[in-house]
Amino acid sequence: MAFNLGIHDVDDYGLAFHETKVVTVGPAMAGPLGKQTPDSGENSVQETGVRNAAYGADKFGFTGLKGVNWNLTEPKLYEHALLNGEANIVAGGALCAETGHHTGRSPKDKHTVEDDLTRDSVWWDGNRKMSKENFDNLLADFQAHCKGKSLFAQDLVGGADPTHCIKVRVFTELAWHSLFIRQLLIRPERAALAGFVPEMTIVDLPSFKPDAKRHGGREGSDTMVAIDFTRKIVLICGSSYAGEMKKSVFTTLNFYLPAKNVVPMHCSANVSKDGKESALFFGLSGTGKTTLSADPNRILIGDDETGWGEAGIFNFEGGCYAKTVKLSKENEPMIWDATNRFGSVLENVVFDPDTRVPDYDDISKTENTRSAYPLDFIPNASRTGRAPNPKNIIFLTADAFGVMPPVAKLTPEQAMYHFLSGYTAKVAGTEKGLVGVQPEFSTCFGSPFLPRHPSVYADLLKEYINKHQVDVWLVNSGWTGGIYGVGRRMPIKATRTLVTAALNGSLKNADFRTDPYFGFAVPTSVPGVEPHLLNPFKTWKDKAAFDKTARELVGMFQKNFEKYEKHVSPDIRAAAPEVKIAAE
Repeated sequence: MAFNLGIHDVDDYGLAFHETKVVTVGPAMAGPLGKQTPDSGENSVQETGVRNAAYGADKFGFTGLKGVNWNLTEPKLYEHALLNGEANIVAGGALCAETGHHTGRSPKDKHTVEDDLTRDSVWWDGNRKMSKENFDNLLADFQAHCKGKSLFAQDLVGGADPTHCIKVRVFTELAWHSLFIRQLLIRPERAALAGFVPEMTIVDLPSFKPDAKRHGGREGSDTMVAIDFTRKIVLICGSSYAGEMKKSVFTTLNFYLPAKNVVPMHCSANVSKDGKESALFFGLSGTGKTTLSADPNRILIGDDETGWGEAGIFNFEGGCYAKTVKLSKENEPMIWDATNRFGSVLENVVFDPDTRVPDYDDISKTENTRSAYPLDFIPNASRTGRAPNPKNIIFLTADAFGVMPPVAKLTPEQAMYHFLSGYTAKVAGTEKGLVGVQPEFSTCFGSPFLPRHPSVYADLLKEYINKHQVDVWLVNSGWTGGIYGVGRRMPIKATRTLVTAALNGSLKNADFRTDPYFGFAVPTSVPGVEPHLLNPFKTWKDKAAFDKTARELVGMFQKNFEKYEKHVSPDIRAAAPEVKIAAE
C-alpha cells in the first residue's frame, strides 16, 4: 500500500481535487452527488466520497444510517463543520473547535476487554478490566445510537513501516473530528482507498453517554474509552477531546508490536540532514517532545509516537499534535507557521470574536490548548517517516521540584532505571481535573498507553540500546532556581543548545562532575549556556531548601521503583539515585 505522509490533494487556495461519489452499502454503484441509493435494508443511505465499494459501513454492523461521508478532504470537512456549528475559522485559516468539559484525556475511563488473548498478557495493574458482555452491550448501543445519523469515515494507517503498520477506519459524528484524525494519522494515496480493508475500527460518539451498570464503566462518569484487542475495535463516547482517537491507535500498536520485536515508544524523533544519525526524544505532554524535535537543522520524523525495529525507527503518525500555550513565532517558528494556516485544527484556543486572531497566551479554557496539523506543514519533515537506528536518546523531564540539572549523561543501567521511572511533571489540562503542575512517575514515559507490563518495553529498548551503542541523556526542561511556583522555567534557548551539543557529539567531550544526589554525570561547562544553570544547587537562594527538596525527590524515586525491582537485574537496581553528601 502506498502511503502519503502529508501530501495533500488540495491546492494553495484550498480547492479540493478529491472525487465525490454516491455509493451503495453493498454492491458498488455510483451516481450524481445528492442521489440516495438503497442499502440491503429498507432505508436509503446518502454516501459521498471515495471508499472500497465492497467494504462499507455495513461490515461494521451499522444499519439505518442516514449517510456516510467517506474520506473527505479538508475543504469539504471545513464546510460540514461550519454548517453544523461545530467550529470556527480563525485568522490564518485554521479550524478552531472546543472540546467541552473534557479538555484532555480521561485515563480513568479507559477500559480493556478481558478475554483469552488479554487475560495473561495485559498489565492489569495499569489497565482497567472490562467484560466481553459489557463491551458487546456498548457496541450494540453504539450501533443503535447511530441509526438516522450521518457519520464521517476516514480510512487511514498507523505506522510508516509497511511491515509493521495497521490499517484503521475511523467513524466520527463530528466533521472536525474527522479532519483531526485525517491530519494525525497516515493518509493512503487516494487510489489505494478502492481496495482498503480495515484491520482496526474506531467509533467516536461524543453525544453517547455510557451507563455504568450496562457498559461496565465508572459510576457517575459520562465518558468511556473501550478497547477490544481481539476484535481490534475502539469505542469512544462522552468526550469531544480528539486526542483520545490518536492515543487509541498508539495503545493498540503498543499491544501488538513487541511480539514482532519492535519497541513502541512515546517519543518524538528526528534525523540529521544527511539521513544518517537519528535521535529519539522521550517525554510526556509539556516536556518539549514536539518543540525540541522540530529542529530547523534536522529532518523531523515524528513528534509523539515512534517504533524501533530491526530496520530502524519509524513514525506511527502522519501529523503533529502540538501544545499551543504561549506559542510564538519567535520561539517556535515552524510550529507557529504550521498552526496558523488552512487545514490545521485548533482545540480550545481563545480568539478575538471580531478579528478572529488566536490568543495563544489566553488559558481561560485550559492550559492544554492544541494544534493538529499534517507533517508536510513542517518544511523539513520526512516524507517517508523512517530513519536509521538512533545515535542518541533524550529523556525529557519537566522537573517540578527544580533540583535536577538541565542535562546529564546516563550509563546504560541508569538509562533503564530512568526509563522505567519515567519521572516528569503532569501539566495542567492534559488530563481531566488536573490543575497546576504535579510531579508524576509515568513508567516508560507513557504509562496510560501501555497494555503490557513495562518490563516488556524496557527489555526491548535495552536490547536495542546495547546493540547499537546509543548514548542516552536526561534533559530537564522544567524548573530551575526553586520549586514550581518559586523558580522559573528552564530557558528554551539553553535547552536547545544542550540538546544540539548532545546530538552533534560535542557534549561527550565536556568535563563532567558526578551529581551528589542522583549519581549521573553532569557537564561542568557548555558553550552558550550560563555555567550556574548546569548546577541547580547554585541557582537556589535557599541552599538548605534545595538540599531538603533534592533528598525528598531521591526518596520518591526509590519508593516508586520498588514495584519494578523484581523485574530488573541488580545493576539496574544499583543505578538508583542515592545521596552521597548533604550538600555541595
